Amino acid sequence: MNIKLNGKPFSTSCRKMNDLISEYNPNTKNAVTIINGFQTNNNVEIHENDEVVIIEKGKMPEKDEFEAMLSARHTPKVYECVKKAKVAVAGLGGLGSNIAIMLARTGVGQLHLIDFDVVEPSNLNRQHYFIDDLSLNKTSAVKRQIKRINPYIKIICDCVKVDENNCVDLFKNDEIVCEAFDNPDSKALLVNQLLEKTDCKIVAASGMAGFEKSNTIVTRKISDRFYLCGDGVTEAKQGCGLMAPRVNICAAHQANAVLRIILNEFDV
Repeated sequence: MNIKLNGKPFSTSCRKMNDLISEYNPNTKNAVTIINGFQTNNNVEIHENDEVVIIEKGKMPEKDEFEAMLSARHTPKVYECVKKAKVAVAGLGGLGSNIAIMLARTGVGQLHLIDFDVVEPSNLNRQHYFIDDLSLNKTSAVKRQIKRINPYIKIICDCVKVDENNCVDLFKNDEIVCEAFDNPDSKALLVNQLLEKTDCKIVAASGMAGFEKSNTIVTRKISDRFYLCGDGVTEAKQGCGLMAPRVNICAAHQANAVLRIILNEFDV
């Protein structure tokens, strides 16, 4: 019987998962097993052309095995599309730092991280940083975290402030750009410049402050190249600060919008 095991062709006479594990590596005592995209601990049947991943728990797999595992979890066709994508995250604050981490876990093949600032204590209430990140450039801190999640992602860092002079050139090789700035003027500059002078798709955000209802944060398709996440209303002001739950919900909307764009899943 011919199957695909950890991303490679494999011939076996085994009909059950436990027998296959023993044949593949008799020394494996505690394995994660995924068959056709679904993880299972059961001794399931193996069939012709099944795609199986066997990864020993607690051990970093080789690149091919790691990608086979991601492919199985995401489903192969999805992962192949995601792996080829080139996505920029402009601003690595509450939105951008969390967006970058989610896209890394999704397996986006190339991430372009842009921010001019350093990590400071007030960031810790909602941004994806830790005490030992303090004083690091945000680009360096996020890159370090991503490498701990998936060391095979290509990461490009630009520790620079985006302005009218560098905007177009900075994002010229990116297919999708996530706008994640705090400053409204910077948001408008980035979106307007990229819509007017490039062909990239843009996922922006507006309205995620405070602790209003979670379901008021939505994703809207404004045009074929522009998508907007948030409630569109709730801004940060005195008595209505930026807090982790709603900021993270909006960041997740942006990351999921990127995934849907990559997979051509958005409705007209």
